[in-house]
Amino acid sequence: MKHCFVIDDSDVICRYARLIFEDLGYRVSASSCPNAALERMATDVPDIVLLDWRIPGANMHEAIIRIRAACGGDKPHIIYMPTENDYSDVQLALKVGANGYMLKPFNRDIIRMKLHDVRVAA
Repeated sequence: MKHCFVIDDSDVICRYARLIFEDLGYRVSASSCPNAALERMATDVPDIVLLDWRIPGANMHEAIIRIRAACGGDKPHIIYMPTENDYSDVQLALKVGANGYMLKPFNRDIIRMKLHDVRVAA
């Protein structure tokens, strides 16, 4: 079963993403803290990570680098989730290892489109 890991400090975003991904047949994990998520990923590397752009006390670009280092390369597919269309922030996220981005709020159709991108890239 495919695995999605949501890293976001919003319970609403985590619950909404869980509903969508579970309906699409994914197992879903969630964490409000990148460090806790990395600990869990050490033994259970997800297929997809949805990563919030800002979590208090965390550098999310550094989190992308650490996920890449901990998981060993191209897996997981990291989707960076800003709430603002800040070109330089998104470009930096892509430069340090995110595979794509998705503006919040998102919906089921946008998730399906992103999953199609993942399958095409695989």
